[in-house]
Amino acid sequence: MRTSGTPGTPDVPGIAVERDKETGVAVVTLDRPERLNALTLAMADGLAAVWRGFRYEDEVRAIVVTGAGGRAFCTGIDRDDAGRVPQPSSPYTIDDPLVAIGPKANDLWKPVIAAVEGMACGGAFYLLGEAEFLVAGETAAFFDPHTTYGMVSAFETVHMAQRMPFGEVARMALMGSAERVSARRAYETGLVSEVTEPGGALAAAREAAAVIASYPTGAVQGTVRALWSAKEAVRSQALAQAPHLVTLGNLPAERQAELFRRRGTGYRTR
Repeated sequence: MRTSGTPGTPDVPGIAVERDKETGVAVVTLDRPERLNALTLAMADGLAAVWRGFRYEDEVRAIVVTGAGGRAFCTGIDRDDAGRVPQPSSPYTIDDPLVAIGPKANDLWKPVIAAVEGMACGGAFYLLGEAEFLVAGETAAFFDPHTTYGMVSAFETVHMAQRMPFGEVARMALMGSAERVSARRAYETGLVSEVTEPGGALAAAREAAAVIASYPTGAVQGTVRALWSAKEAVRSQALAQAPHLVTLGNLPAERQAELFRRRGTGYRTR
């Protein structure tokens, strides 16, 4: 039996949560397809609350995160909301609204599988970087537009450097919006663990999550924690540097907006 929401789930526009009591699998859907599932500030806070809430739901033993509509998994923060985040004047601090949208940032050690269809770019990597593994439809495409618009790709690059060969991460980050990594190439480089027919990622991710959820939860969560402990030291040190690099390297907001307005539409997929 599948249910949508419980009294403990925050009611946040743009986020849908569905639980299957029979399998123990929950599906978290970014539900703004008209905006390519770009994240509002309210959604960022809501995701953190959803992950933290799952820690207390023993009936939820594995989770799938996906995006609605098929055109995009997530395209990062909504630019209309990005300009509403006040920043301190100190070059040593920055308020990043997406820094806590992932499960690991919220102390959740239940396994999370990402099901990706369409575009996954920029701030989407905060979520993808904290999933155990990714399943992608054949038409999925990954890219990082930060440098194109005068922004440092720091948090996103650190997350992806834990999943892809150095040269592949460097190329994706430095090529910006001029190049997109296909689902097939993402599979070849280890970012994606399974490629499905277009539209099949969610079903495949659900199936894998149901298998994992059927196993004793203590053993599963202990394994998740062990996997992450293998790279935690390097990851945490790198992420600690990210705010300073962003503060020092980003163009002023008005200059970023100008570049965004003048963006080109051409890109290549590999």
